[in-house]
Amino acid sequence: MSNNKGKVAIVTGATGGIGFEVAKRLGNDGYTVILNGINDEAGAEKLKELTDAGITAEYYGFDVTQEDQVTKNITEIGEKYGKIDVLVNNAGGLGGRSRFEEMTTEFYRFVMALNLDSVFFASRAAIPFLKKGEHPSIINYTSNAGWTAGGPGAGIYGTSKAGVHAITRALAKDLAEYGIRVNAVSPGTIDTPFHAQIKSTKPEVFASWANNIMLGRLGQPEDIAGVISFLASKDASFITAETIQIGGGQALGI
Repeated sequence: MSNNKGKVAIVTGATGGIGFEVAKRLGNDGYTVILNGINDEAGAEKLKELTDAGITAEYYGFDVTQEDQVTKNITEIGEKYGKIDVLVNNAGGLGGRSRFEEMTTEFYRFVMALNLDSVFFASRAAIPFLKKGEHPSIINYTSNAGWTAGGPGAGIYGTSKAGVHAITRALAKDLAEYGIRVNAVSPGTIDTPFHAQIKSTKPEVFASWANNIMLGRLGQPEDIAGVISFLASKDASFITAETIQIGGGQALGI
């Protein structure tokens, strides 16, 4: 879509899984895409894949949990392009599992930093440049765990994602006067490397997950990318402070 030519999208944690599909989709939509990651080798590989497909893209290696790195790099991107149109705060993860009684403060801080601090640092740094963007928006990722508080050992993951749900709405309130929209997606069970371990060690458990999903299948990264493409577009220009469940009806149970 040529109407996105000259528009700039940053996708954090974009060297694999859902993030890469989102970057590819936005690239195909006409955006110049900035990939972020912490594995520079994977970054170079994915960058080549995008540019070979005719997508204008760049890779910036920085750790989204580190305030100084985030501020420095996002400011650099904003100054280079003169604006940012879309920020997709895709980076995040489970970080491991721990029950509260045994949980170290270090683990607690790491999971909160990975999922919540990262959204704050990147959004804060991007706001001055989003103000110069066209139909600018921020898109975050929450999770069903933000409502259910997560499975065994994932309590702090659930807590961090509940924070993302709240900060999405808080940012939307804060930035409405500048015409900057802020929304979130809440992916259900998506077939990505996030679930690689259980897929390889307990394939029957992995396969059974589809039975708990109304639409009878696991999600694909493209399912998320399509919704993010819509949320970033002019078609969604009157949508802000929303969280869209992308889980095939999984949140309702069957």
